[in-house]
Amino acid sequence: MKHLLEIHILQNFAPSNLNRDDTGSPKDAIFGGYRRGRISSQCLKRAAREYVRDHPNGLPQEALALRTKRLVQALVDQLEARGRGKEEARQKVEQALGGMGLRVDAEGKTQYLLFLGRQEVARIADLIDQHWDGLVAPQAEEEGGKKKTKDAKKAAREAVPDEIKKALGSVLDGGKALDVALFGRMLADLPEKNQDAACQVAHALSTHAVEREFDFYTAVDDLKPDDNAGADMIGTVEFNSACFYRYVALDLEKLRANLQNDTELMLRGLEAFLRAIVKAKPSGKQNSFAAHNDPEYVLFTVRQEADPRNLANAFEKPVRPSREKSLTEASVERLEARWQKLSAAYGQDGAAWVLNLTDAQSQIGTPVGSLDELVQSTMKAVRANLGLEV
Repeated sequence: MKHLLEIHILQNFAPSNLNRDDTGSPKDAIFGGYRRGRISSQCLKRAAREYVRDHPNGLPQEALALRTKRLVQALVDQLEARGRGKEEARQKVEQALGGMGLRVDAEGKTQYLLFLGRQEVARIADLIDQHWDGLVAPQAEEEGGKKKTKDAKKAAREAVPDEIKKALGSVLDGGKALDVALFGRMLADLPEKNQDAACQVAHALSTHAVEREFDFYTAVDDLKPDDNAGADMIGTVEFNSACFYRYVALDLEKLRANLQNDTELMLRGLEAFLRAIVKAKPSGKQNSFAAHNDPEYVLFTVRQEADPRNLANAFEKPVRPSREKSLTEASVERLEARWQKLSAAYGQDGAAWVLNLTDAQSQIGTPVGSLDELVQSTMKAVRANLGLEV
């Protein structure tokens, strides 16, 4: 990558079940021959998206995206707000989406989750409103007193005039949505509208081996008679506790290109994302465990003409706690030692800043005392590397 920003995080969570598998167990993986705690990249990305959406950062809502099957309803709502009738609006929306190649099922939902910028959704609504009279559904043929529904749907798609199809097709350009630009998207029916991600997020792995633990819980009916002892509900919840290594690689030029070369939006969005990726936490079972633990160690690097450098192999041999060092402190030392070995072997060094809240002494990067200082120092380097005014 020509301009590469990387994030390395060590985050120690108290007992929790932040990211569950299909059985309700905390996700895990075998790494280095040992079972590790795991938080999926999808879970981490969603937490970051929600943090950006819910916290003040100067970004307008239209700079964010929606992931939904309910695009039809979203468009109908916008058209109703413009004075269009609900049922007629629904018919024209489904016809327009069919003309775009996006199929809608009998429940009015798209066949899969769509990741669309809010500006894209608004522009689709604008075009439907502008071409209202041109979106006319054909009459379905009768056969034995019943309409041939399948043929009617096909005919409705084909009935969209070519100029409207062309206009609708030009809408899907990413909408300058930060989360689409960062994480990319795939539209199965419209592969030409796919967008490659500027940001790669690794699955978080525990730096040490983990054991599965179970919480046996009971609940008592508050209105149960005093002479009736015993629990009225019992169950188990699986959990673990782990110090996770998290890694993110971000192609700065790709991010700017995905945002249609809007440099100001790229910089504002990047700053919001850097804060979110550090502060956001998965929400799984938090009402039961309240594992709101901020990272103990955050390393940001900005490098030019460099290859991404995931440091997970620092923990191929599991870290073990001792009387002298906690898991997190030992993990910091392992991570920095791996960084130094790779730097000596392969070069490609750049600028680095480290926020270290542990008692381990950092040997790499420029130490900073707060998240604000970490983000501001990194953003200054980003501007310089991209040739922007500092």
